[in-house]
Amino acid sequence: MEVILLDKIGHLGGLGDKVKVRNGYARNYLLPQKKAVMANKENLAKFEEQRAQLEAKIAAELQAAQDRAATLEKIATVTITAKAGDEGKLFGSIGTRDIAEALTTAGCEIHKSEVRLPEGVLRSTGEYEITLQLHPDVKSVIKLVIAAE
Repeated sequence: MEVILLDKIGHLGGLGDKVKVRNGYARNYLLPQKKAVMANKENLAKFEEQRAQLEAKIAAELQAAQDRAATLEKIATVTITAKAGDEGKLFGSIGTRDIAEALTTAGCEIHKSEVRLPEGVLRSTGEYEITLQLHPDVKSVIKLVIAAE
């Protein structure tokens, strides 16, 4: 199925690209999320009319993400306290939701979907480098300190 992208999609393309994707991906994700439209003459003409508005919207989203990244650089380190045993093993774990809440409390609005934990949840005390993907083009790294209560 061929679609015209209305947003930048990682590993797929940018605004206005005409790409071929699987039917299910288009039907279940791209079209309902309004990230793409079917590639036909009517939609292509409509897209060309709206191109300037879409580019402005994407530029505004990028600028907002860069502003949040600058705020995160000022914060730099976040501390979360949790109950832990004698050897530093936590009773429970620290996940994306906990990290997002701590950053929001520290002064930068972060959603849990923007926190990247490739190795899974954190289960012991210590210092960790956490990657935040605020936008497909904007990544930020913060230092997370997990301390025992």
